[in-house]
Amino acid sequence: QVLLVESGGGLVQAGGSLRLSCAASGVIFSINAMGWYRQAPGKQRELVAAISSSGSTNYADSVKGRFTISRDNAKKTLYLQMNSLKPEDTAVYYCNADGVDGDSWSRFLSWGQGTQVTVSS
Repeated sequence: QVLLVESGGGLVQAGGSLRLSCAASGVIFSINAMGWYRQAPGKQRELVAAISSSGSTNYADSVKGRFTISRDNAKKTLYLQMNSLKPEDTAVYYCNADGVDGDSWSRFLSWGQGTQVTVSS
């Protein structure tokens, strides 16, 4: 079983910065795409940013130029650097990853438990 654990959320004033981390654990043969999603109260979960195994990235229009996604494949860790935060960025942020489980040799798609980001005005 592949587990993802997020950290780094919190309360920050508008204009501030936060860095989220997502560490993968378990017997992992490979991790392909990884991504950050968020869900605000009363809204659907939406993609914030994604990164492929080769490092190609894509971002939601609402965060382009402010957020940066990156990954450390050796540490099996995903990051999201969030700058110039706005109150509308307030949400629970989730990471996900897909890859191949090294125990079962089957594909996995895992989600983290989420971390709260609150931006005050």
